[in-house]
Amino acid sequence: MPAVDSAVAKPHYWEEAVAHLMRRDRILKKLIPQHAEAWLTSRGTPFVTLAQAIVGQQISAKAADALWLRFTETVGRRPTPAAVLEAGTAALRQAGLSQRKAEYVQDLALHFGERRVRPEKWAVMDDESVVSELLAIRGIGRWTAEMFLIFNLQRPDVLPLDDLGLLKAISLHYFSGEPVSRFEAREVSSAWQPWRTVATWYLWRSLESKPVLN
Repeated sequence: MPAVDSAVAKPHYWEEAVAHLMRRDRILKKLIPQHAEAWLTSRGTPFVTLAQAIVGQQISAKAADALWLRFTETVGRRPTPAAVLEAGTAALRQAGLSQRKAEYVQDLALHFGERRVRPEKWAVMDDESVVSELLAIRGIGRWTAEMFLIFNLQRPDVLPLDDLGLLKAISLHYFSGEPVSRFEAREVSSAWQPWRTVATWYLWRSLESKPVLN
């Protein structure tokens, strides 16, 4: 995971969450101080965040970065729904997107362009209501929606049980490397509420890997 600029503001709840987690969880009490100069930061506009998630599906972080660069060379450095729709599927295919990803990005652009989604209202909607809107877009599953809640809306209590990195970290730190079930992961996370996003973020950091939006 790339270094975080300490000049970037922390989420308003971060210090309260850290205090809670260090008090309630012996593993996080050890992990959190190892990353004292880093915290969750937001990833651009809702449309760009979701477009990047679709472009990066099922490929490595390095490949996703390269494909995103080619995509932005086609539709502009700051992609907009209008620019994606104007480019069309053929141009997106030439940029390296698969037929399916090109269609998914087009559908995302349609949802935003035709206001089938309401990003201006997401800040005051609960997590599940936002997820429901996102799941109506082709190419966006629950995992991607939860990553959006974490990295764009910075919701404090998201537990992405479909995330392999989180399950790996829970296995490593809480079960001596043994495989863990979703039930076991949820049981471990009960001590983290209402700050499961923050706990998840530190566990990702402990793996020294970059979570990629898929």
